[in-house]
Amino acid sequence: MSVLTRDEAQTRAQLIDVHRYTVALDLTTGDETFESRAAIQFTARAAGDTFVELKPALLRSVTLDGQPLDPHTLDQNRLALTGLTEGEHELRVDATMRYSRTGEGMHRFTDPTDGETYVYTQMFLEDIQRVFAVFDQPDLKAVFALSLTAPERWTVLGNGIATDEGDGHWSIAPTPPISTYLVAVAAGPWHSVRTEHAGLPFGIHCRRSLAPHLDADADEILTITRACYDRYHEKFKEPYPFDSYDQAFVPEFNAGAMENPGLVTFRDEFVYRSAVTDTERQTRAMVIAHEMAHMWFGDLVTLTWWDDIWLNESFAEYMGYQTLTEATRFTDTWVAFGIDRKSWGYDADQRPSTHPVAPDPDAVPDTASAMLNFDGISYAKGASALRQLVAWLGEKDFLAGINTHFARHKFGNATLADFIDSLAASTDRDVHRWAEKWLRTSGVDTLTPTIGNGSEAGWTLDVTQHGNRPHRIAVGAYDRDLVDPGQLTPRDRFEIDIPQQDGPTVRPGRRPDLVVLNDGDLTYAKVRLDDRSWATALESLSAIPDPLTRAVVWNAARDMVRDGELAPTAYLDAARTHLPRETDLAVVQGVLAFAATQIADRYLGPDDRPAALATLTSICRALIRRTEDGNAPGLRLTAVRHFISAATQPDGIQDWLNSDSVPGGPELDPELRWRILYRLAVLGAVDDEAIAAELTRDPSATGQEGAARCRAALPDGDAKAAAWDRMFRTDDLSNYLFTATAQGFWQPEQADLVRRYVPRFYTDAVELADRRGPAIAECAGRYAFPIHATDEESLRLGEECLSGTDLLPALRRKLVDQLDDLRRALRVREG
Repeated sequence: MSVLTRDEAQTRAQLIDVHRYTVALDLTTGDETFESRAAIQFTARAAGDTFVELKPALLRSVTLDGQPLDPHTLDQNRLALTGLTEGEHELRVDATMRYSRTGEGMHRFTDPTDGETYVYTQMFLEDIQRVFAVFDQPDLKAVFALSLTAPERWTVLGNGIATDEGDGHWSIAPTPPISTYLVAVAAGPWHSVRTEHAGLPFGIHCRRSLAPHLDADADEILTITRACYDRYHEKFKEPYPFDSYDQAFVPEFNAGAMENPGLVTFRDEFVYRSAVTDTERQTRAMVIAHEMAHMWFGDLVTLTWWDDIWLNESFAEYMGYQTLTEATRFTDTWVAFGIDRKSWGYDADQRPSTHPVAPDPDAVPDTASAMLNFDGISYAKGASALRQLVAWLGEKDFLAGINTHFARHKFGNATLADFIDSLAASTDRDVHRWAEKWLRTSGVDTLTPTIGNGSEAGWTLDVTQHGNRPHRIAVGAYDRDLVDPGQLTPRDRFEIDIPQQDGPTVRPGRRPDLVVLNDGDLTYAKVRLDDRSWATALESLSAIPDPLTRAVVWNAARDMVRDGELAPTAYLDAARTHLPRETDLAVVQGVLAFAATQIADRYLGPDDRPAALATLTSICRALIRRTEDGNAPGLRLTAVRHFISAATQPDGIQDWLNSDSVPGGPELDPELRWRILYRLAVLGAVDDEAIAAELTRDPSATGQEGAARCRAALPDGDAKAAAWDRMFRTDDLSNYLFTATAQGFWQPEQADLVRRYVPRFYTDAVELADRRGPAIAECAGRYAFPIHATDEESLRLGEECLSGTDLLPALRRKLVDQLDDLRRALRVREG
């Protein structure tokens, strides 16, 4: 399909102004396709030619101002509109469209638990073309008035209030002017919990089979929603701009959530069927806060072109974490951001595919390239940059600039220049220079301290900066407790500017035992510890009082491992020493995740992996023993999960599965049962019969995914061949079932068994991407990549694939990133 270029979008926006879409969708015509009729009112500012986009199964008819156009002139996804005269026009398009099984366009899902069917749209970035004809670019905002015909007993949701007209006919209230990618509908026999807040209808919705689980958490979800809504109205002068606020938890959703005005869609894993930690509940709450922030920044004011995607995502990311901290019971959200989310940005920013938070417009020439920038830079780094901006600017001036931006551009579009101008109008600081340094540059700065011993004048701190961004950071100074040397006592916390304009900073007294740069994690930079501070951290890391400071130190250790400055085994030793005493759940989860997925699975060779797994199980046993009193269920659950995943012998976890409980708790819920069965499959301790029996016990969609993952993980040649064929030879796997199968296929314990599939990946993935498109291409590059083949031959094959093949951009980007991670793993092993 043709991609839209920035030049084409600018030309079309200069020629036409789109006023209104009147769209009728019929969802009652079968399981494979639906009917789509669109009437588009638009104005041509001058005589000229343009085009409209759609991706139909069948284009039945097209009329322009009542005159028929030839449907056969459709070229890929473009229908030419030639000879337009200046003035008002109406385009009518009647088509049959295909349902999606990949989360793009109109996705259709049948719940294996009860046989009920649901459909929902994901129109981003250009997938609205799979649903109806459209002038598809973000700066051609219009009013959308949709009506749907749906099966009896179904409920329809949309951007506006939906009205049941009877006999399966539904009408959705017209929207204010919004961008094409933000249109949304969802239809099916939803289970709904409805309420009202601030005079608006609020609702949460899910599949019927998940109803008991949604009901159990409805108060929490709605309390978070109301608290964020109220807090945003304290921050923003513009009121919420839409007529209702629905949140639909939908199946097989590719993203975490989507900010459709008035109808936010979430992946329905956020409706918890099994026990979860409080950190996972916090993550769900953050996503709720993030998506609501988009109602203003993204929906009310929308980017003009996709080079400014950071304007949407960085703002919502920052506001989501900050508002959750201010308005809800989740007051330590920045710890989770620092130990987990931020590393996503650091990692992305050190790959060859790195880009500025706000890339040059020429770097995003078309929609295909725009898709590649939805990464840790646009989200985590951008949010970190905004957090640094607030620290430098002050929250009062920051919010004043934001409100100026909303007032100037509401229901319109804006660019980075517009945003910076709005901020500059509210402060005397040089925001334009800040933006050039922070938003127009790529890469991660590294800050390294040199500490002078105390003298009569005091101790000194000299910070060497690799990079050129200005930073305002806090520095924490800590001493060993005189009574209990294992404990650390804060001595001092002070702020400095980087670069240090007046030479080293001098502080009174002897040098501290531990000096932490970026204490409080207010900037975006890698930090190092001096030798004495690192020695203190190794002895007393878990005794640092503030969990956010502990997260900064753990991140420093993580970066040192990745950069070859700290042995992976030294990181594991630190984890073995301190995690059994760690009290913050986000820190425990973040450290265990890095130790397991990167150190044990990639950075250590096969001979060293058993010892690493033994270390992980030892840590988990200590945590399980520590939580026997029941006072830390989240910590215990985390330890149980990681113990299962690191088990090298089947007997212990097989006993848990047989007894349906971990000794001392918890009882096994579906998530834990599938987790154990998956590990047993990897170890060759179960067969397909046992997997089928578990699927009979749990026939849900999650159970289907669990079974696919387990079957692909079996250490059997026939099982591997069958899994490979399901992924790469047939096209009937949904996005979620493809992902589950891919997750099970590659296992470090099975390197010899799957070695012959490594070269096959580089040919089969290319063919698959061409057949099935960007969503599956991204899944293949992320999950089906031979991640555990950490050797020079795999690197050679990957580089050969990149150099010799015209790859779909989504797959090329994933391969570039995966191969860079492979090079890093090889360097760490060689070090």
